Amino acid sequence: MTEPGRFISFEGIDGSGKTTCVESAARWLQQRGIRVTLTREPGGTPVGEAIRAILLNTPHPMLPETETMLMFAARHEHVHRVILPALNTGAWVLCDRFIDATLAYQGAGRGVSAERIASLMRWVHPTLKPDITLLMHVNLDVAAARIGGRGERDRFEAEADSFHRRVSDAYLRIAATEPHRVHRIDGSGTPEAVRLRVESTLASAIAGLT
Repeated sequence: MTEPGRFISFEGIDGSGKTTCVESAARWLQQRGIRVTLTREPGGTPVGEAIRAILLNTPHPMLPETETMLMFAARHEHVHRVILPALNTGAWVLCDRFIDATLAYQGAGRGVSAERIASLMRWVHPTLKPDITLLMHVNLDVAAARIGGRGERDRFEAEADSFHRRVSDAYLRIAATEPHRVHRIDGSGTPEAVRLRVESTLASAIAGLT
């Protein structure tokens, strides 16, 4: 019987360097003979990517609850078509954002109640949670400078500093509440320095699972 894979999520505010770290962590694991499925949220499936385009780029106002339900609609496809099938074959799933992002962005950022998010979570993925979460943390000035170098901003990147502060603070609260799962990593400095921090933290976190 195939041993189920591990589920590792990467979180952080926009501009934290999270996406680059997911990709380097995937290569690090593959070099150690681990099969990796690399994916992202919102997205990961054709339906999810279509929903992502709406969430990030629509010019129309969107109610916070609508945004939250769209996130979970994309996640439902993602969980059942990508994440669970990969885990069941023994692959390790590395996901750029998962449920913590919803709690931080839609919960703290948009003000959607924890009860509403929890009810959707019970419906979409009642028992699925990352084994390990790496939280890339940078201060807002660093994040803003990185975002500013990308060109046009999406809906979330274009939000006010107060929004990003609420999101960042929410991530830190989650890390403080679940220190055995969520590992905070300093995302500032050179890409090489950050990569080494990610690999060191990931190695320790994986050792803690056995």
